[in-house]
Amino acid sequence: MIQKEGSVRIPSGCAIAAVISKNGERMTGEPIIRAMKPMHDRSNGLGGGFAGYGIYPEYRDLYALHLFFDCRDTRKACEAFLKECFEVVRGEIIPTRKMPEITDEPLIWRYFVAPLRSVLSNLQLDEKSFVARTVMKINTEMKGAYVFSSGKNMGTFKAVGYPEDVGAFYRLEEYSGYCWTAHGRYPTNTPGWWGGAHPFTLLDYAVVHNGEISSYDANRRFIEMFGYKCTLQTDTEVITYILDYLVRVRQLTLREAANVIAAPFWSTIEAKQDAYEKEKLRYLRTVFPSLLITGPFSIVLGFDGGLMALNDRLKLRSMVVGEKDDKVFIASEEAAVRAMEPEAENIWSPAGGEPVIVTVKEGMF
Repeated sequence: MIQKEGSVRIPSGCAIAAVISKNGERMTGEPIIRAMKPMHDRSNGLGGGFAGYGIYPEYRDLYALHLFFDCRDTRKACEAFLKECFEVVRGEIIPTRKMPEITDEPLIWRYFVAPLRSVLSNLQLDEKSFVARTVMKINTEMKGAYVFSSGKNMGTFKAVGYPEDVGAFYRLEEYSGYCWTAHGRYPTNTPGWWGGAHPFTLLDYAVVHNGEISSYDANRRFIEMFGYKCTLQTDTEVITYILDYLVRVRQLTLREAANVIAAPFWSTIEAKQDAYEKEKLRYLRTVFPSLLITGPFSIVLGFDGGLMALNDRLKLRSMVVGEKDDKVFIASEEAAVRAMEPEAENIWSPAGGEPVIVTVKEGMF
């Protein structure tokens, strides 16, 4: 029997894309929205989202908390909680435009906040640890409220819908940032809902992911020992917390973190000629065995000042990289790169387990 396109599950479904200016030049959200259009059939309308970096320069020293609320009473209760531990400089509805393709939207607000010094002193926490703890508290204990973005000078925008519609819904053409990431979702094992759309974020880390995590239970059990809580009903959430734990808490470099979550096979490690490199890879595999992510995946991690793209070590999901002038483009398909920059050069596919790390020149944003 002949199956029509789109009538069966797409095994390599989900679409990811990203663009960054190494000179820190700001661009609107229009190019990243364009990137998602040729990958429309990789999604099924159950989730789309974007993350932009450098979009709030006037509040660059404040944490931008983006929240979904199920009702006005929940919003008021959450605001009261925030005012107990933060200076709330501004709170407002996130601007959107009505679209027939986007339905059942919750209340969508953002707050620009700074942790109160007295609270940090009493708890003996640095501000990032405190904000991360607050995000976990709201998402686990405040029913009907979800923090879906919590970094400085960045923001995540996501919904149930196709990504190009989500971008128009949030009016991303009105924002400008030096870096953008995007995702179109094709959920296979988890529900499609607003909080479950990608990117998944904590502080300035934002992850978009194409694939499935067969090691999810082991990864989740390990990371939840350190105060993280997986509440958003999708396996991708755990990747964000793993990277936050490895890079922010354990102070690993991005390349070292990549060698944990997409660790080389033992045979590959033993074949290394460089003794220092061999010993370091042995150490990472021995100390963090429960943070090895197995299953097919390609991910893009956005962070303050850069991007990291990474495939699983067997490269079971597609991902290409292109360049033009000071910009680097990443996507599931070359067509998406060409949609952002028709004259893109040096199109190539990263090897399995080999991170591609792009950073903005120091002092350029």
